[in-house]
Amino acid sequence: MLGTLFGSWERIAEGSEGASVARVSGGVIAVFPSGPERRFYNNAVLNRGLDRVRAGEAANEILAAYGDAAVDRYAVWAHESEQAAIAELESRGLHVDTTTRAMAMSLDEIPLPRPEIQFGPSDWAEYLRTAELPEGTLAGVDPGAFDVVIGRLDGEGVSAAMAYDRDGDCGIFNLGTIERARRQGLGTALTAELLHRARERGCTTASLQSTEEAEGVYRSAGFRDLGRFIEYAP
Repeated sequence: MLGTLFGSWERIAEGSEGASVARVSGGVIAVFPSGPERRFYNNAVLNRGLDRVRAGEAANEILAAYGDAAVDRYAVWAHESEQAAIAELESRGLHVDTTTRAMAMSLDEIPLPRPEIQFGPSDWAEYLRTAELPEGTLAGVDPGAFDVVIGRLDGEGVSAAMAYDRDGDCGIFNLGTIERARRQGLGTALTAELLHRARERGCTTASLQSTEEAEGVYRSAGFRDLGRFIEYAP
């Protein structure tokens, strides 16, 4: 799951000025110093199994990277089971900003059938509009690196998500529905469509990070719980 996530960040960094994704001894650091991506993609993830000393070394590298890039808004992710890493982040005055649920599934059996709703073409520009991203976000990214799906009501794009494949795993990202079209099953339908498409491309697993509100949708699609990521921010 994390490999797929990091791979997606690397592809996005290729289209964002000055951006980079660095693997250090204790984790991975995504630095996006400019553009609209600066608001969303400055995230670092600490490796599992670090003791307090190694977690401290990794935290030093992460904070230095963001300091050097003049990035003051970022999040450092630690899995909820990693008490040494959590203690180290809290000792530095970082606070819990949010949490997400790591989830994954095998694509051998997808419990949801292929949805019978109207999907638009995989158009990158329409995806950006439907996802309600700020103007210019992901404008420099190669759309061919991602599979995007757009759900429509009465011919209008109202729901969108994208997927990225790495080593047989399909990562699902940025699933959302505009407010007036929510609670009509579009999130479930888009998830099912992405899973079936991924299996057709030869993927064997799917993974994602879920907000608390969306966990029920993903469980109904067959995803299982891998524990929470706690995201610490300055």
